Amino acid sequence: MENGLSVDEKVGSLFQSDTLIPAQYFETLRSKAQLEPEKDLMLAVLKDAVTCFQKYVAARIGKRKRMFRDAEEWVLEEEKDWLFSFNNICGALGFDPQYIRKGLVRWKEERLAGKNTARLKHSRR
Repeated sequence: MENGLSVDEKVGSLFQSDTLIPAQYFETLRSKAQLEPEKDLMLAVLKDAVTCFQKYVAARIGKRKRMFRDAEEWVLEEEKDWLFSFNNICGALGFDPQYIRKGLVRWKEERLAGKNTARLKHSRR
């Protein structure tokens, strides 16, 4: 179910403390100096991975399932040997990779638990 949030707002909600609303976070982000082109690219890679992770978390087969699996593997990989690893991108952008990783795992568990509950209720009808 879509909640009406843009991709930027969905990604941004993962990187903020629970006391901030998305509008406050993005206002702070907008007021900062523009990112260098390399950081823009890194942010785009991170946003794409989070989008695929969230959009296809419940996919069961095919391309969408592979896109989720690729995004999940990238996020969970602890390697720092290559420039565009999850850890390196988070570090370059000033994000704590463990915090984001834990947030995505928690989000996935909650989302799938909700899907399973809905499926169970539907099958009882």
